[in-house]
Amino acid sequence: MKELSGKHVIYLISGPLGVGKSTISKELAQNVKQCVLIEGDDILHMFKGESHPSWEERLRLTWKNILALTRNFIQHELNVVIDFVVEDELDWFCKHISDLNVRLNYVVLRADKEKLIERLSKRGDIHSLERSLFLLNKMETSPSNNQFIYDTTLKLPAEIVKEIIQNHSGFNVYIEPSY
Repeated sequence: MKELSGKHVIYLISGPLGVGKSTISKELAQNVKQCVLIEGDDILHMFKGESHPSWEERLRLTWKNILALTRNFIQHELNVVIDFVVEDELDWFCKHISDLNVRLNYVVLRADKEKLIERLSKRGDIHSLERSLFLLNKMETSPSNNQFIYDTTLKLPAEIVKEIIQNHSGFNVYIEPSY
């Protein structure tokens, strides 16, 4: 395995359904040099067939695979953008990347309720509104998210991506080094 030549970046993009995580993550990945995009929903939806693990087990396995992919890409000197809803996994994720020489930029995208309704309706996903509003409330009221919340309500994707890239310290998560 190669020795890492410098500090690589992991962008962890979270937020409720319909806030623009996928749009922002894709554009972000296109604007970061030597970058890969991990779309958590793609991993979560790999479970097929009639019998599969419980929701909790699928979520746990999805995060373990996101972690494994992230570690592999970082060890191959690539930057990583992760598009997935983070509920209670941030501390766990930080603990498991603490031995890597990386900077983690965690961004919790949010939008006003009306904007979420508009976006979910536009994409034909209005049945996800209740879950989206639940997540919005959970993320906004979690003290651990306070400094990482970014309002997308009146912004265009290019503007959001530019600010995420330029605002290194505002979204930077301190990762306790493992020894």
